[in-house]
Amino acid sequence: MRLATIDNGTRDGRLIVVSPQGDAFAYAPAATLQALVEGWEALAPALLAIADFPEALGEAKLLAPLPRAWQWLDGSAFQSHGDLMDAVLGITKPKTDVPLMYQGMSDTFMATGTEARFPSTDLGIDFEGEFGVIVDAVPMGTSAAEALKHIRLIVQINDWSLRTLAGPEMKTGFGWVGAKPACAMAPFAVTPDELGDAWKDGRVCLDLLVDWNDKRFGAANGHAMGFGFHELVAHAARTRDLVAGTVIGSGTVSNANFREIGSSCIAERRGIEVLDEGEPKTAFMAFGDTVRMEAVDASGRAPFGVLHQRVVRA
Repeated sequence: MRLATIDNGTRDGRLIVVSPQGDAFAYAPAATLQALVEGWEALAPALLAIADFPEALGEAKLLAPLPRAWQWLDGSAFQSHGDLMDAVLGITKPKTDVPLMYQGMSDTFMATGTEARFPSTDLGIDFEGEFGVIVDAVPMGTSAAEALKHIRLIVQINDWSLRTLAGPEMKTGFGWVGAKPACAMAPFAVTPDELGDAWKDGRVCLDLLVDWNDKRFGAANGHAMGFGFHELVAHAARTRDLVAGTVIGSGTVSNANFREIGSSCIAERRGIEVLDEGEPKTAFMAFGDTVRMEAVDASGRAPFGVLHQRVVRA
């Protein structure tokens, strides 16, 4: 099942269920996605019973599936990306067997087609393609095995980053604020069963195709996560209850063969250049640049739809 949110003039929009063909919809039994995940058990029968899609999707304006969330926790579950970022930032992290995670800005998730506004290109504007999950209420201390049943929806995210600010903020020991503005979400949130065999071991086993200014930049696969989403959820819930609607990200999708398949962010490309050529050569984004992200299966189907944005001056 694929869910989307139509712009109806309110902050949270109106939740809809999208037809399998992607050309029609029915109104969901909850007004918003937040209301749906808060009442999932009670609302699921009515949701699953929807078989008729009387409304044409057409030119309907879609918001992010979850336009704002109570909590956004982003992991860094791809080892090849983490190693490259440490090299770029000059950081040596202590060895650990638990996931890396930070708490980011959650009051806005931008929609596909919206302009990404930034004050200056001197900030090192960068896209980051990743996957995420939306959970229902997760009790503190939930195990990784139990966490799987709390994953209700899966989303595709562009986690915008301002790299000039990232290193200095990291080195304070407090973490990111200025370096992490609002993220964007692809138009469709999907239930795990919608992905079929591409949902495996708590991982999204799809190629994430990233195009920068209409040129292919990367095609990494999500199966390479060092920790599955169930393990990220359990890590986040170790010392806190997770409210329904919490979004948890995978971190930048990255594969060890990044030299052959490309990257999901510019900083990773720059890290490769540092390793191979001694210095970074690829510039970050300029005003007017575009980025397009689309996760596809073996047949070319894109379950999350297309996430595309243009960078503009704020």
